[in-house]
Amino acid sequence: MYLIVGLGNPEPDYSKTRHNMGFDVINKIAKKYEIELTRTKFDGIYGSGIIEEEKVILLKPQTFMNLSGKSIKQFVDFYKIPLENVLVIYDDMDIEIGTIKLRKKGGPGTHNGAKSVVHELSSEDFPRIRVGIGKPVDEYDAVDYVIGKLDDEIYKKLEIGINKASEAVEEFLKNGIDIAMNKYN
Repeated sequence: MYLIVGLGNPEPDYSKTRHNMGFDVINKIAKKYEIELTRTKFDGIYGSGIIEEEKVILLKPQTFMNLSGKSIKQFVDFYKIPLENVLVIYDDMDIEIGTIKLRKKGGPGTHNGAKSVVHELSSEDFPRIRVGIGKPVDEYDAVDYVIGKLDDEIYKKLEIGINKASEAVEEFLKNGIDIAMNKYN
Protein backbone atom coordinates (compact mmCIF):
# COMPACT_ATOMS: atom_id res chain seq x y z
CA MET A 1 0.00 0.00 0.00
CA TYR A 2 1.10 3.53 -0.81
CA LEU A 3 0.19 6.83 0.84
CA ILE A 4 0.28 9.69 -1.67
CA VAL A 5 0.01 13.00 0.19
CA GLY A 6 -0.46 16.49 -1.16
CA LEU A 7 0.32 19.34 1.22
CA GLY A 8 -1.85 22.43 1.28
CA ASN A 9 -4.38 24.44 3.23
CA PRO A 10 -8.12 23.65 3.47
CA GLU A 11 -10.20 24.21 0.35
CA PRO A 12 -12.03 26.17 -0.92
CA ASP A 13 -10.54 29.13 1.00
CA TYR A 14 -7.01 28.36 -0.22
CA SER A 15 -7.83 26.89 -3.64
CA LYS A 16 -5.87 28.38 -6.54
CA THR A 17 -2.92 29.43 -4.38
CA ARG A 18 0.72 28.51 -4.85
CA HIS A 19 0.83 26.82 -1.43
CA ASN A 20 -1.83 24.31 -2.54
CA MET A 21 0.14 22.70 -5.37
CA GLY A 22 0.18 19.42 -3.40
CA PHE A 23 -3.62 19.43 -3.09
CA ASP A 24 -3.95 20.29 -6.79
CA VAL A 25 -1.82 17.28 -7.76
CA ILE A 26 -3.92 15.00 -5.54
CA ASN A 27 -7.14 16.43 -7.03
CA LYS A 28 -5.85 15.80 -10.56
CA ILE A 29 -4.87 12.20 -9.81
CA ALA A 30 -8.17 11.54 -8.00
CA LYS A 31 -10.14 12.82 -10.99
CA LYS A 32 -8.14 10.78 -13.51
CA TYR A 33 -8.48 7.53 -11.54
CA GLU A 34 -12.02 8.26 -10.32
CA ILE A 35 -10.98 8.12 -6.66
CA GLU A 36 -13.48 10.02 -4.53
CA LEU A 37 -11.86 12.22 -1.91
CA THR A 38 -14.86 12.20 0.41
CA ARG A 39 -13.79 10.31 3.50
CA THR A 40 -12.39 11.97 6.60
CA LYS A 41 -10.12 10.48 9.24
CA PHE A 42 -7.00 11.45 11.15
CA ASP A 43 -7.34 15.18 10.35
CA GLY A 44 -7.42 14.51 6.61
CA ILE A 45 -9.66 14.14 3.59
CA TYR A 46 -8.82 11.00 1.66
CA GLY A 47 -9.87 8.34 -0.81
CA SER A 48 -8.44 5.00 -1.81
CA GLY A 49 -8.15 3.12 -5.06
CA ILE A 50 -5.80 1.40 -7.49
CA ILE A 51 -3.20 3.24 -9.58
CA GLU A 52 -0.66 1.37 -11.72
CA GLU A 53 -1.86 -1.88 -10.09
CA GLU A 54 -0.97 -0.58 -6.62
CA LYS A 55 -3.39 0.10 -3.76
CA VAL A 56 -3.12 3.76 -2.82
CA ILE A 57 -4.54 6.23 -0.35
CA LEU A 58 -4.68 9.81 -1.65
CA LEU A 59 -4.54 12.22 1.29
CA LYS A 60 -5.04 15.95 1.78
CA PRO A 61 -4.25 16.83 5.43
CA GLN A 62 -6.70 19.39 6.85
CA THR A 63 -4.45 20.61 9.66
CA PHE A 64 -3.23 23.60 7.64
CA MET A 65 0.19 23.43 6.02
CA ASN A 66 2.39 23.90 9.08
CA LEU A 67 0.93 20.86 10.91
CA SER A 68 0.58 18.50 7.92
CA GLY A 69 2.78 15.86 9.50
CA LYS A 70 0.23 15.16 12.26
CA SER A 71 -2.29 13.76 9.79
CA ILE A 72 0.34 11.84 7.81
CA LYS A 73 1.79 10.23 10.95
CA GLN A 74 -1.64 8.90 11.95
CA PHE A 75 -2.19 7.32 8.52
CA VAL A 76 1.32 5.81 8.48
CA ASP A 77 0.86 4.31 11.95
CA PHE A 78 -2.69 3.02 11.43
CA TYR A 79 -2.06 1.40 8.04
CA LYS A 80 1.55 0.42 8.87
CA ILE A 81 2.87 2.02 5.68
CA PRO A 82 6.66 1.91 5.24
CA LEU A 83 8.15 5.37 4.75
CA GLU A 84 9.52 4.47 1.30
CA ASN A 85 5.84 4.10 0.27
CA VAL A 86 4.87 7.56 1.55
CA LEU A 87 5.14 10.10 -1.28
CA VAL A 88 4.73 13.74 -0.19
CA ILE A 89 3.99 16.47 -2.75
CA TYR A 90 4.38 20.18 -2.02
CA ASP A 91 5.24 23.58 -3.50
CA ASP A 92 8.78 24.95 -3.61
CA MET A 93 9.83 28.57 -4.17
CA ASP A 94 13.39 27.55 -5.07
CA ILE A 95 12.19 25.72 -8.19
CA GLU A 96 11.05 27.48 -11.37
CA ILE A 97 7.39 27.46 -12.33
CA GLY A 98 6.57 24.47 -14.51
CA THR A 99 9.45 22.39 -13.11
CA ILE A 100 9.37 19.59 -10.55
CA LYS A 101 12.07 17.85 -8.49
CA LEU A 102 11.87 14.36 -7.03
CA ARG A 103 13.99 13.17 -4.12
CA LYS A 104 14.24 9.81 -2.42
CA LYS A 105 14.93 11.42 0.94
CA GLY A 106 16.43 14.53 2.47
CA GLY A 107 15.86 17.54 4.65
CA PRO A 108 12.80 19.78 4.54
CA GLY A 109 14.63 22.97 3.58
CA THR A 110 12.65 26.06 4.53
CA HIS A 111 9.21 24.56 3.81
CA ASN A 112 7.15 24.51 7.02
CA GLY A 113 4.86 21.73 5.81
CA ALA A 114 7.83 19.51 4.99
CA LYS A 115 9.38 20.40 8.37
CA SER A 116 6.20 19.17 10.07
CA VAL A 117 6.30 15.89 8.12
CA VAL A 118 9.97 15.28 9.00
CA HIS A 119 9.27 16.13 12.65
CA GLU A 120 6.20 13.90 13.00
CA LEU A 121 7.72 10.93 11.14
CA SER A 122 11.05 11.42 12.96
CA SER A 123 12.71 10.77 9.62
CA GLU A 124 13.84 12.38 6.38
CA ASP A 125 13.69 9.00 4.60
CA PHE A 126 10.56 9.37 2.50
CA PRO A 127 10.21 10.27 -1.19
CA ARG A 128 8.85 13.64 -2.21
CA ILE A 129 7.91 15.69 -5.25
CA ARG A 130 8.47 19.43 -5.08
CA VAL A 131 6.42 21.51 -7.51
CA GLY A 132 8.07 24.75 -8.60
CA ILE A 133 6.23 27.99 -7.87
CA GLY A 134 9.13 30.42 -8.40
CA LYS A 135 10.33 33.15 -6.06
CA PRO A 136 8.48 36.32 -5.15
CA VAL A 137 10.06 39.52 -6.40
CA ASP A 138 10.17 40.92 -2.86
CA GLU A 139 11.60 38.51 -0.25
CA TYR A 140 9.36 40.06 2.42
CA ASP A 141 6.26 39.23 0.42
CA ALA A 142 6.66 35.43 0.76
CA VAL A 143 3.48 34.75 2.77
CA ASP A 144 1.24 36.73 0.42
CA TYR A 145 3.03 35.11 -2.52
CA VAL A 146 2.25 31.54 -1.43
CA ILE A 147 -1.30 32.00 -0.10
CA GLY A 148 -2.54 34.82 -2.35
CA LYS A 149 -5.24 33.97 -4.90
CA LEU A 150 -3.98 33.51 -8.47
CA ASP A 151 -5.44 34.72 -11.73
CA ASP A 152 -6.12 32.22 -14.50
CA GLU A 153 -3.04 33.20 -16.52
CA ILE A 154 -0.58 32.51 -13.69
CA TYR A 155 -2.43 29.36 -12.67
CA LYS A 156 -2.16 27.96 -16.21
CA LYS A 157 1.63 28.25 -15.94
CA LEU A 158 1.57 26.44 -12.59
CA GLU A 159 -0.59 23.69 -14.09
CA ILE A 160 2.42 22.60 -16.16
CA GLY A 161 4.12 21.56 -12.91
CA ILE A 162 0.90 20.03 -11.55
CA ASN A 163 0.61 17.87 -14.67
CA LYS A 164 4.27 16.79 -14.51
CA ALA A 165 3.93 15.93 -10.81
CA SER A 166 0.83 13.81 -11.40
CA GLU A 167 2.69 11.92 -14.16
CA ALA A 168 5.66 11.49 -11.83
CA VAL A 169 3.37 9.93 -9.19
CA GLU A 170 2.27 7.36 -11.76
CA GLU A 171 5.90 6.65 -12.71
CA PHE A 172 6.83 6.30 -9.02
CA LEU A 173 4.05 3.73 -8.49
CA LYS A 174 4.89 1.84 -11.67
CA ASN A 175 8.72 1.80 -11.60
CA GLY A 176 9.92 3.21 -8.26
CA ILE A 177 11.51 6.46 -7.13
CA ASP A 178 14.88 5.97 -8.87
CA ILE A 179 13.39 5.62 -12.34
CA ALA A 180 10.92 8.45 -11.66
CA MET A 181 13.82 10.69 -10.58
CA ASN A 182 15.79 9.84 -13.72
CA LYS A 183 12.81 10.61 -15.91
CA TYR A 184 11.55 13.83 -14.27
CA ASN A 185 14.56 15.55 -12.68
